[in-house]
Amino acid sequence: YHYNSGIYYIGKKVLHIDKNPYYGGESASISPLEELYKKFKTPGPPKSMGRGKEWNVDLISKFFLSTGESQMVKILLHTEVTRYLDFKVVEGSYVYKGGKVHKVPASEKDADASDLMGMFDKRRFKKLLLFALNFDIRNPRTHHDVDPHKTTTRELFHRYDLGLDVIEFIGHAIALHNSESYLDRPCVETISRIRLYSDSLSCRNTSPYLYPLYGLGEIPQGFARLNAEYGGTFLLNRAVDEIVMDSGKVKAVKSEGKLFHCKQLICDPSYVPNRVRKVGRVVRAICFLNHPVKHTHDVSSCQIIIPQTQLNRKSDIYISVVSFAHNVASDGMYIATVSTTAETTNPEKELQPGLELLEPIVHKFVSVSNLLVPNEDGKKSQIFVSRSYDATNHFETECEDIKDMYQRLTGTELSFAGSRHQSHNSDDD
Repeated sequence: YHYNSGIYYIGKKVLHIDKNPYYGGESASISPLEELYKKFKTPGPPKSMGRGKEWNVDLISKFFLSTGESQMVKILLHTEVTRYLDFKVVEGSYVYKGGKVHKVPASEKDADASDLMGMFDKRRFKKLLLFALNFDIRNPRTHHDVDPHKTTTRELFHRYDLGLDVIEFIGHAIALHNSESYLDRPCVETISRIRLYSDSLSCRNTSPYLYPLYGLGEIPQGFARLNAEYGGTFLLNRAVDEIVMDSGKVKAVKSEGKLFHCKQLICDPSYVPNRVRKVGRVVRAICFLNHPVKHTHDVSSCQIIIPQTQLNRKSDIYISVVSFAHNVASDGMYIATVSTTAETTNPEKELQPGLELLEPIVHKFVSVSNLLVPNEDGKKSQIFVSRSYDATNHFETECEDIKDMYQRLTGTELSFAGSRHQSHNSDDD
């Protein structure tokens, strides 16, 4: 361990090479606006969009749950990167049903006012909500004869006699599951997710979500500053020519004719296309609006989830909306991102139900990207590859990937207990 400014930290030397001229790779925020039009090879922007430098447009838009129990919040607090970031609460959380957008109820008060459910469904939903909020895995008296590790979520919902419509918004808009497979898994997972959502909402009232001012790109920029503070080096706009191996293990990275030696390499799939496999495709549309989204009470930011069963799909459609209120667009303008997992040969058409909720749209940029996962765990080669960003507009799956990579990298689980500076074995390289 090395000692610096009153705190311990692990003595690894970190060099961060990025082939892009901006921080964040896939999850960057592009500014000024002219750079976004250039990236999508589109003429513009028109003068009506305001000054280009007022815009910070996320290539991938995501929110995170605001409670201290959220994995993303734990990571940000644990690393202390929050000192470089400012956040704003997202103003609304909505779910699509029967051609309309409805506020997601996650409290007894919300349930009473909700038009998503009839009177009897409201009572049943409130009973389940009360059970989930009082549930304590360590206290069997709160289990009410439910075995959290054996009772499936489907059986739990049946026990409360919940209708299909109620199950749909609980599973997809509150527990944030992205498929129906959760119904046949132990209910402890869904109970925890309901609690997480409700606890986040109780912290903020309007919605359970947070979003950083100036865009998501502030998060990788914050980590770059943190890296520099502890002696790390960052090289932007630097091409990676080759990953040099020795006996099946990474030895160095060759960049613009120079060798950078290393014992471990962490990267996203774009740097090692031969070490990943395709498991699907994600389609996204970045849309510019000059108005708030209809039926959202004119909020400046919100999340809308269209559950898969509403459209006879296998994947949900996600919509995230931010605006000038977050310092990401010029005055009076909004940025809405619509995303889903592609299921057909015409991915853009699959976004249509989401795009219709946003009309009229000033301009839109559509992209289709492969969903890539690593072929191996990296322990032999010491090359650790992250997964591609999925279609969801929250960070829960990415946080699982971070924890999994950390465990493979270090051989220990990522622990949020105590100081991050007092960790396991140091390594001079």
